[in-house]
Amino acid sequence: MGTLSTLKLTAVQRPQQLSAVQLRRNKLLRRLDEQMKLASAQEEGKQFAPLRLRTVTDPATGSRRTVESSKRVKAWWFKQESGKFALSIRYGAKVLELAKGKYAVEVASPKDLISTLEIVKSAVEAGELDGAIEHAAGRLRQGFKK
Repeated sequence: MGTLSTLKLTAVQRPQQLSAVQLRRNKLLRRLDEQMKLASAQEEGKQFAPLRLRTVTDPATGSRRTVESSKRVKAWWFKQESGKFALSIRYGAKVLELAKGKYAVEVASPKDLISTLEIVKSAVEAGELDGAIEHAAGRLRQGFKK
């Protein structure tokens, strides 16, 4: 017991499930990682098509099997009339309102996209966009109600 007495022991247990806020953050962080990979692939002149598993049913036999298919990832940025790029942060099909009336981040060139996405990622991890994520998630849920 002499060695354990040097440690600070607590009665805390690991939570069995994550909070809704943390689940939403994790979802957005996964999408931001995809966007960073897409931006770096476009910068290198390569294609980015991550694979995902899908279950398909053979119509003739009715048997189900799992196949790999490429997932389509749409870019969150677009070129403005001024020649600069605008980066919209999406949660599902909804664009997040980053500040009052502001829905996009202006980026000077495609080379700056990755660094801008990393800044947004750190803001999500810090919880700065929790209100915007909650609002977008509420709007998404309303779309599923009858």
